[in-house]
Amino acid sequence: MKKRNVLRELLRAGKPTIGTHVNCIWPGMVEVVGYSGTMDYIEFAAEYAPYDLFSLENFGRAIDLFDHMSAIIKLDQEPRVYLAVRSVGSGIQNLLFADIRSVEDAQEAVRAARAETPQTKGLAGVGLRRDVGYGYLMTPEEYVQALEDAVVALMIEKRSAVENLEEILSIGGIDMVQFGPGDYSLSIGAPGQRNHPEVVKAEHYVIETCLKMGIRPRAEIRDFEQAKPYIEMGVKDFCIGRDISVFHDYCKAQGEGLAKLLGR
Repeated sequence: MKKRNVLRELLRAGKPTIGTHVNCIWPGMVEVVGYSGTMDYIEFAAEYAPYDLFSLENFGRAIDLFDHMSAIIKLDQEPRVYLAVRSVGSGIQNLLFADIRSVEDAQEAVRAARAETPQTKGLAGVGLRRDVGYGYLMTPEEYVQALEDAVVALMIEKRSAVENLEEILSIGGIDMVQFGPGDYSLSIGAPGQRNHPEVVKAEHYVIETCLKMGIRPRAEIRDFEQAKPYIEMGVKDFCIGRDISVFHDYCKAQGEGLAKLLGR
């Protein structure tokens, strides 16, 4: 029996989506987010955090506790195919690929998410992992369909990717795009200048092009009020906040406030 993929269901229905980032792969954090009842998915930002295959599986198990929520993982550029296959095998159904630079990178990302059949032309073979109940949960046909249902998202964050955006988005199989101002500013020689006019222009171009080509642009924001200008542009997919940022901001504000009361 194939499991629900909440993110895919919402995209298919044309509905908005709300997610949040975590760098901490502790399953308890997944449960805390799940109990809030407000998030459609959790993104594990694996590109920035340590993890192993056992922790990926436990993350997937925690996600399965909540019928209203699925997960996505942000993957390093290498080894892209290996990480995609093992993440899906752990029960993290959806994939966000970082550091896309070319049409070939995008094609490899899409193929990494799909089964290796003549019809789907993917790279994933049969794996008796937890996503298929170690061979007892899904039929082979259901497995192929589950991989077809995996949401494939790309980070468009390099100058070359922006310059070749329409060609990249035309390959098929791409569901969602996230612009990366940090990497883009680096790639144009203005590291860290997220509000640089060229960075802002590139972000608007990416969003407008995605909407024109029927692909969902997602925005990453720190709080809900930052969503307003994106909503006006037509964006309806958001990933809001990050565990480390929330904890840092709390400690900074509360620590400074208490230090002031103590006269430090």
